[in-house]
Amino acid sequence: MAERLLGCRVTAGQSGRADRVVQALTGVSRAWVRGLFDDDRVTINARPAPDPAAQVADGDMVEVRFDPHTRCHARPRERVDPAFRVLFEDEHVIVVDKAAFVLTIPTDKMEADTLVDRVARHLGRGGRERRPHVVQRLDRGTSGVIIFAVTRAAAVELIRQFRRHEPTREYLALLAGSLREDRGTIQTRLATSRGLSRYSVRDGEAGEVAVTHFEVEARHPGATLVRVRLETGRRNQIRVHFAEAGHPVLGDPRYAPERARHPRWRARRLALHASVLGLHHPVTGEELWFESPLPEEFGRFEVARGHRGS
Repeated sequence: MAERLLGCRVTAGQSGRADRVVQALTGVSRAWVRGLFDDDRVTINARPAPDPAAQVADGDMVEVRFDPHTRCHARPRERVDPAFRVLFEDEHVIVVDKAAFVLTIPTDKMEADTLVDRVARHLGRGGRERRPHVVQRLDRGTSGVIIFAVTRAAAVELIRQFRRHEPTREYLALLAGSLREDRGTIQTRLATSRGLSRYSVRDGEAGEVAVTHFEVEARHPGATLVRVRLETGRRNQIRVHFAEAGHPVLGDPRYAPERARHPRWRARRLALHASVLGLHHPVTGEELWFESPLPEEFGRFEVARGHRGS
């Protein structure tokens, strides 16, 4: 029998997608590698790994049953939009996992092909007249969970929930430097400059109340991974609060960009990810809870394997 068991312990430089590790082990094409996953020939830490995009980190064990004389063919896959992945959909709402490269809605420059455009095309498949109503936004460089209403009635109720700060919204952010506190709260009033940048104003001055709660998830040389819970959801709130505290989000081109750098963060995006969204269904009242895993760029940075804050 020509089948062999190949395996390796993932190193820091190999962290990321599992299919890349398997391709390095076998030396075959990407299509063949997808076939190995589809044929249940790949395990990660002794557990089956059917998804080629599964994330592996430093220390994980990847094994593959491989026969160089018998090619495994990948199953046909439905074409997916790289800008988003549907997490939930019914006749009232749609929840998606947004990619970092796409705008949620057009700016004053009237950009085309934004997330709302792409979701609209998805909703309109088959001649259905459904369109997304915007009830929240994520910055272009931010990935993660976002909800759209599909009907006007659902939009009205969701906007009411967000205005009352009822939904649970959690983010993961890689910050420059080392935070002294393991947890804390930042509260300021945010105003907008003529260039549309946000900044905190002094007590008594006009501005919107912005409250950010945070807790350190992991520490890494020169950077800190924090879990952020928004009490309010002002535009650029997380970015402004941490930049003003001296710890900007890595990759931020607007707020303290000269400090928002790290030699290990090479991605052309913000190190900010909307990881959790919890709210009540606007029609049924059912409690909904959605989570998005850490993006590949975070896995490469290895923060998840860093030292826990103490």
